[in-house]
Amino acid sequence: MPEPIVYLNGEFLPLSEAKVPVLDRGFIFGDGVYEVVPVYGRKPFRMPHHLARLQHSLDGIGLANPHTDAEWSRLIDALCARQAFDDQSVYLQVTRGVARRDHAFPKDVRPTVFVMANPLPVPTREQVERGVAVITAEDNRWRRCDLKTTSLIGNVLMRQLAADAGAIETVMFRDGYLTEASASNVLVVLDGTIVAPPKDNLILPGITYDAAVEFAREAGMPVDLRPVRKEEALGADEMWLSSSTKEVLAVTTVDGRPFGGGTPGPVFRRLWQAFQAHKPRGG
Repeated sequence: MPEPIVYLNGEFLPLSEAKVPVLDRGFIFGDGVYEVVPVYGRKPFRMPHHLARLQHSLDGIGLANPHTDAEWSRLIDALCARQAFDDQSVYLQVTRGVARRDHAFPKDVRPTVFVMANPLPVPTREQVERGVAVITAEDNRWRRCDLKTTSLIGNVLMRQLAADAGAIETVMFRDGYLTEASASNVLVVLDGTIVAPPKDNLILPGITYDAAVEFAREAGMPVDLRPVRKEEALGADEMWLSSSTKEVLAVTTVDGRPFGGGTPGPVFRRLWQAFQAHKPRGG
């Protein structure tokens, strides 16, 4: 496969040629935001939602958006057209730019804009049919988890806990309530109702989370967005992960023990079918 083409500060170029100065604030401070857009058959999935979340993250760190929504869409379409694969995971990152190291925001500095596309790692058939394993932990990250920033060490450490345990994710709880996983939102099923934490500063406003809720309601499935107590989550009939690359996955093992009967439940199977029906198709 040929080397992927990426976008960096106005130029399309091979990945190996993309370079960023060491004084870029994204490198020095993690002073930037990012977004991940799934692309099916070269068609972005819920692009307006992703761009709205990007704007929310930029507003949250006080950084002006370097592009309009139309410009972002054209840029991503142009990048996708340069790849050798149809289903893609487009990663875009905006940092505050290159400046002398100082905590305060620099003035008159051009933001760094980087966009790349990789093959979309959709869940395997085995993961969909058998479910996945997670572990649990106390959520000790900062309190602006609604911002999709590049400062991800808290999430990295949580994800590594899962990797060390042979699990796919770490499901987190803060002060006795479910928040999210290290790189996913979490939904549960209680007595046939899909229940998920409301979007606030403690969880990322997931685009796939929104899609799952929307598709469930369209299908007539009851949904309740409210705080979820830890004991409710761990005693639920079903638990799911949702993210741009996981789509929706059922959890069947928690902390090494079978969960929800050890197999994906009926509500998950119904929602998964609805999700597949809404995915864009190439052609």
